[in-house]
Amino acid sequence: MRRRARIAGLGRHLPERVVTNADLARLMDTSDAWIRARTGIRERRWVEGEVGASDLALPAAREALKAAGVRPTELDLIIFATLSPDITFPGSGCLLQAKLGCATVPALDVRNQCTGFLYGLAVADAFIRAGTMSRVLLVGAEVHSTGLDLSDRGRDVSVLFGDGAGAAVLVASEDGSGVLGTRLHADGSEHELLMIEAPASRHHPRIDHAMIDEGRHYPRMDGRGVFRRAVSRVPEVLREVLDAHGLAPADIDLLVPHQANRRINDAVARKLGIPEERVVQNIDRYGNTTAASIPIALSEAVEEGRLRSGDLLAMAAFGAGLTWAASLVRW
Repeated sequence: MRRRARIAGLGRHLPERVVTNADLARLMDTSDAWIRARTGIRERRWVEGEVGASDLALPAAREALKAAGVRPTELDLIIFATLSPDITFPGSGCLLQAKLGCATVPALDVRNQCTGFLYGLAVADAFIRAGTMSRVLLVGAEVHSTGLDLSDRGRDVSVLFGDGAGAAVLVASEDGSGVLGTRLHADGSEHELLMIEAPASRHHPRIDHAMIDEGRHYPRMDGRGVFRRAVSRVPEVLREVLDAHGLAPADIDLLVPHQANRRINDAVARKLGIPEERVVQNIDRYGNTTAASIPIALSEAVEEGRLRSGDLLAMAAFGAGLTWAASLVRW
């Protein structure tokens, strides 16, 4: 059998604080009905106090390592996907490495936002297939709540995001299970559809009072533009990776899409003919946790017994960059 990366353990961690749509309606001109109808979100989790992405990642990583039976010191690599690092540099992967107590284990950050976990999965799988690594910790973790515009100006974007972390331990496998393949895409010409502009190295100073007054340090999004591209690109990339392995949408036992918008996920499933019961949806409880959304949802699905040995798992994401990706895993 060909050597490939197998998911040996999963973990997740969500902050205790629950923020409902009604809570947000007290801060800005919005409503529970408006948010639910457009996104499917009813609540999300937000951190309290001084909490960074690596702080959320630590309990998720420990849970995944325990499930896999791997000690932190046995890791060959840590990959940390996030758009909200604890500090500008060094990367949160290094901070997590120190907290896990596995000094000298290499660590790198992946800055691909909503597709970060799948880009990181492709990197981990490539290292394992090449034989240079055998045990990789892949983490997606985000703290959005401290960087949102909670005024009427930012309401369309700020209602979408939540905080959380998910982790997976990947090990070398030659029994036929594991990552069958991943397809990655990007189109930087449309990066302005979803972005945070400041602070930025192209500005001197990197941020000033005028930028803050204009809200250029908050995320902004062309919601309709992102929606249209997502419902086109996600089915496209899923078909691409399925075709590469002689498979069809009907072969998918479980689809774990990025949790950005319930309507996007429903549209993707309809286009591919995947029944609702085979699609994992938890955006109603957590909102969009970007790089953390797929590992959180996958962790819950496995805990609920929704995957059995030999099942075909599909994962797909679309987000800022613009980037999109899909992966197939034989469970």
